[in-house]
Amino acid sequence: MPATGGCLCGAIRYTLKAEPALTVVCHCTHCQKASGSAFSTNLVMQRADIHFSGGEIAAYDDKADSGNILKRSFCPKCGSSLMSESSGRPGSAVLKAGTLDDPSIVKPGMEIWTRSAQPWVKLGGEMTKMEKGR
Repeated sequence: MPATGGCLCGAIRYTLKAEPALTVVCHCTHCQKASGSAFSTNLVMQRADIHFSGGEIAAYDDKADSGNILKRSFCPKCGSSLMSESSGRPGSAVLKAGTLDDPSIVKPGMEIWTRSAQPWVKLGGEMTKMEKGR
């Protein structure tokens, strides 16, 4: 750290000021739809440690299985999913690891919502696995 990243079109950029507290692979059905893939790899960190620059960020309020509102932020120009913020965890943010300029630095430590994982997804490594969220 600091690491940098941004959306597909480059309109929105960010710099991370700290290491993530946790790196999580989420298999929930909402992350599958939001990512257009079988899961989402996420950096859990303090929102204050992410500095965005460039264009305005659009957002969609999603209702999570927990009942919390999950604000899903994305680039309005290219649609890249950037970050989520939960009403249940004020001050925290979940940054999409695929938007990093160098995502190879990511080392996931946990898989969550494995009960929704696609049966053909088998990730390697020694990750803690949880059927539901944290």
